[in-house]
Amino acid sequence: MCHRCLIIRHIKHFKNIRSCCFSQWLIVYKDLNGIFVFSGQFEHSNSINKQCYRRHLQHWVCHYNKNAVFLSRRIRLISVHSRSVFFFKTTFRTFVHSLSEDELFLTPLSPLSALHRHWETPACSTDVQPPGDSTAFDFSVLSYNILSQELLQDNAYLYRHCHPAVLPWSHRLPNLLAEIRQHDADILCLQEVQEDHYQDQIQPALQALGYQCEYKKRTGRKPDGCAVIFKSSRLSLLSSTPVEFFRPGDALLDRDNVGLVVLLRPNDAAARSDPSARVCVANTHLLYNPRRGDIKLAQLAILLAEIGRLSRLPDGSSGPVVLCGDFNSTPRSPLYSFLTTGRLDYRGLQIGSVSGQENSPRGQRLLTSPLWSHSLGIDSQCLYVKKSAVSPCGSLKLQSSYQHHLPPDGRPEITTCHSHTAMTVDYILYTPEFIAPPSPPCGRGLSLLGRLSLVGQPELEEVNGLPNRHHSSDHLPLLARFRLRR
Repeated sequence: MCHRCLIIRHIKHFKNIRSCCFSQWLIVYKDLNGIFVFSGQFEHSNSINKQCYRRHLQHWVCHYNKNAVFLSRRIRLISVHSRSVFFFKTTFRTFVHSLSEDELFLTPLSPLSALHRHWETPACSTDVQPPGDSTAFDFSVLSYNILSQELLQDNAYLYRHCHPAVLPWSHRLPNLLAEIRQHDADILCLQEVQEDHYQDQIQPALQALGYQCEYKKRTGRKPDGCAVIFKSSRLSLLSSTPVEFFRPGDALLDRDNVGLVVLLRPNDAAARSDPSARVCVANTHLLYNPRRGDIKLAQLAILLAEIGRLSRLPDGSSGPVVLCGDFNSTPRSPLYSFLTTGRLDYRGLQIGSVSGQENSPRGQRLLTSPLWSHSLGIDSQCLYVKKSAVSPCGSLKLQSSYQHHLPPDGRPEITTCHSHTAMTVDYILYTPEFIAPPSPPCGRGLSLLGRLSLVGQPELEEVNGLPNRHHSSDHLPLLARFRLRR
């Protein structure tokens, strides 16, 4: 149906509008100057009057620029005070045309319910630690892209579906810190941590909660970076290694993404007497560009080589690894396969299909081998060439903490959602513990005890996508709990 056919009387005819109880709606109406479409939400059982619209008009005009174009669906006809009014339920996209002083403005959003997420225990997990068992150390890891405020402002077109009140940093910071406090994880891996916000607000707040913070800003002029943060009462820092993917003079590695790899030791007595009792925790945010899968693979190769080097134990075996981050790649992508199998035959692969971000990839160039320069000293198993001889187990065998589909119908889990997309790109990966002990020197792994459930796209539509009043990033936090056996 053409949006020009959807007409509501001029604002002067609406002295009072009583609302129904629903989440996010769009109203289409026509005044003397043409068709206008507006986003907002009615408060249940409240009257909205003309004066209220005009009072907020100035703020509305400042938030939306005049030529923003979005898309909506789900037309529904509702009768309001015996007048026919067309409403659209939004799926994160709306039409917003030129604004005028006669524009209808809706009141600020009434509180929406928060997403319902519950704790999941894998079928093979044993969450009960035997009495007196000092050989096991349980810990939790949270991975969260918290959305840099500068990046939000630079990409405002992604957040047109949001009410203006939920976007300022003054609203988002308390929500983000409250989420972190609520989940109370032992280790935090945060992405898009803006440097000034980290130094002035985030680091002091988390230090007050008993966390120690490690941070790596992106290279160049980028405002944000990655942080690995851990409870100093439970873990001690053995080393912290920043990883820069930018390599001067390398045409492939010309982007400013980074990673951070830390070695942590449990603070219990058993760990202090065992030099191999440690966990390698890595955090990264790979390049976004869906058409540059070649860059993503090269960035990942550098990170995995560093993890392989740093996780090696004194006896030559591999220690347990947790790898977190925003990989800008979907669970069915070749890059995800690369992460979870340690191998990828990328020769002849379309460059735009590597990350799986686009259904019809626009990057058509085919990848050739070798992909990255020999000067990196990294082989096809993502190991440093000079060190590979002491690693007979080959590259890392990582496993995701999440299943990437929801029971009972297999709907895809969603970790990020804004006006242009809803998909999984965030992961907590780990080296799993084998049921039968592996032969040395293949090392030891971790047991997954549980995870915080994710949601699907319908659940996100009910809360008007991300960010919203309760969830202040365009990503959801991932949370998993592990057991380290020694």
